[in-house]
Amino acid sequence: MKRTISTVLFLSIGLLVFSQKPRARDLKIPFEGKTGKLNAITDVKGVEVGYSTIISGKGGNVLGKGPIRTGVTAIFPRGKAKKFSPVYANWYSLNGNGEMTGTTWVTESGFLETPIMITNTNSVGVVRDAVLKWYVDHDWYSGEDWWYTYPVVAETYDGFLNDIYGFHVKEKHVLEAIENVSGAAIKEGNIGGGTGMMCLGFKGGTGTSSRIVKIKDSTYTLAALVQANFGAKKNLTVAGVPVGQELKDTLNYVFKGSPKSRRQPGDGSIIVVVATDAPLLPHQLKRIAQRVPLGIRAVGGYGSNGSGDIFIALSTANEKAFDREVMTTVRTLPNDQMTPLFEATSQAVEEAIINAMLAADDMEGINGNKAYALPHELLVKTLKKYRRLN
Repeated sequence: MKRTISTVLFLSIGLLVFSQKPRARDLKIPFEGKTGKLNAITDVKGVEVGYSTIISGKGGNVLGKGPIRTGVTAIFPRGKAKKFSPVYANWYSLNGNGEMTGTTWVTESGFLETPIMITNTNSVGVVRDAVLKWYVDHDWYSGEDWWYTYPVVAETYDGFLNDIYGFHVKEKHVLEAIENVSGAAIKEGNIGGGTGMMCLGFKGGTGTSSRIVKIKDSTYTLAALVQANFGAKKNLTVAGVPVGQELKDTLNYVFKGSPKSRRQPGDGSIIVVVATDAPLLPHQLKRIAQRVPLGIRAVGGYGSNGSGDIFIALSTANEKAFDREVMTTVRTLPNDQMTPLFEATSQAVEEAIINAMLAADDMEGINGNKAYALPHELLVKTLKKYRRLN
């Protein structure tokens, strides 16, 4: 019997109401930069995130039946209640062996007009269609006669743990993720679109981190959410320490019956969403998106040939910028003052990836294939060996 897990996240009296393993900061891993209160993309005011997670079955892969290890992530830049409220945005691809729909219009128009959805490779179409239907059913355009829309839907491949050609993501799961969006703390690891993902030799998934940036007399928040499914174990680096080399003989992937594949070490994908409340224009957000690879490189990513490394950056500032009838006035940060945001982007992406791995649990999927979580004790021991922890 299929079990669908919906994750609704709330913050109550400052305490997380869900159980989660220690994050990188809890382990005292020396990442640079000051984080926001939640150390999450929801530190950017207005941003809301929701999930639908599908975990069912075990044993041999029966096409169309499972085992199932997949899901959907929904990100609303200004929150679901705002409905149609475009934000300035732009995107960048380090290596394009992947998909993020709707990006040509983001580049052309300078605006992101829809939420961002993330799922598995073979479910992009159903997620896109379901979002369109949701727009209609919930009057996303607030009564306006709107004759086109291009949902932004991104993906990474979970077919080594999930019955990906069973097409298990349905409209109901997309609606579930949308229904569950919240601006509170975010669960990480085996959740939402990141459920069946693997990263740098261990179990991957969904992760997030934020940074507080002071520029002259103003303070801004910049944050990243990642769906991490990339990289070779030999390259895993944490806080400058070659952890992958140290743990090369520990808890390696188990592939008992993988699908036919040309997968090479390092192949996979990563989707990164960067959000900020700093007042940036689309060309400046392109510059932010182009700094994402610096954070990926810091943990051991190289943009492999078989990897879809696609990133989108958005600004929640200038709320009244979008108008079809009248001229608008917007504020923007000078280019000469952007360097702290570049640093924050690299830092937040680096930490978000490690948070995704630290939050993940061991997962056995189709045919007994297995990905092990990055073991906290061995990680701490290795960092101490290199004197990165006391």
